[in-house]
Amino acid sequence: MLLGPGSVLYHAPEGDPVEPAARYENLKIPLDEPCHGLTEVSAIMGIPEWWPTGARVAITFAHGAASGLDDPQLEALQRSLTEARYLTLRFNFPFWEGRKPGKRVTPDPMPVLESTFQTALAMLNRDPTAAPAHTFIGGKGLGAQVAAHLATTRLRVDGLFLLGLPLHRQDKPESLEADDLYRVIAPTLFLQGTRDRRCDLPTLRRTLLRLGAPVSLWTIDGADQNFKVLKKSDRSKEDVEREISGAVGGWLARELGEA
Repeated sequence: MLLGPGSVLYHAPEGDPVEPAARYENLKIPLDEPCHGLTEVSAIMGIPEWWPTGARVAITFAHGAASGLDDPQLEALQRSLTEARYLTLRFNFPFWEGRKPGKRVTPDPMPVLESTFQTALAMLNRDPTAAPAHTFIGGKGLGAQVAAHLATTRLRVDGLFLLGLPLHRQDKPESLEADDLYRVIAPTLFLQGTRDRRCDLPTLRRTLLRLGAPVSLWTIDGADQNFKVLKKSDRSKEDVEREISGAVGGWLARELGEA
């Protein structure tokens, strides 16, 4: 059974056209090796009421360098995708799980981040009778970098979405870091803010022309690398969360032939 004792029940608002219930299970993902004194990290799995019927699509995504799985944008994205009949999983990297209050955190080396992501993906197959038929991965900021790197390995994915991908050092588009992107073959969605100082849009568009994978680009007007918008934009953080969820959900539906 995918539903365990740590589960919570989400009820959709009255009048919501989507099915009224999705289950969210609190999990612990074991680490290959102890890290920051930890042997496991936290995760939340979103389980549609009808799982595993239908297309059996699973989506795993990771947080950035400045927030963990409790990032409100990722929480809203998981809720939206789970309600759209997808199995979802978001999790903490060890550096965030082991952070100390008031202390600055430093992201783990890429091998640790990659290993944690791969172990999280393995959780999707813990119940052989409910194993996904399609797998998508993604992330925000640092999590997007890890997802892009994983997509260049032997891991088979049907697509990936990259939210606020750091393409170069801040305000230095000439310091382009796109080696992983050139080796990705899966369909890829790039979602970037127009004020992102780590991803100059003209540079990104030129880079996308050189990629061999089918790519899509969605820009959020006035948003920075964390998808925060200026107060004068008259847009709330909830507005931005809905735009992110809508962009990712629409792209997934098109990739799956549902749109």
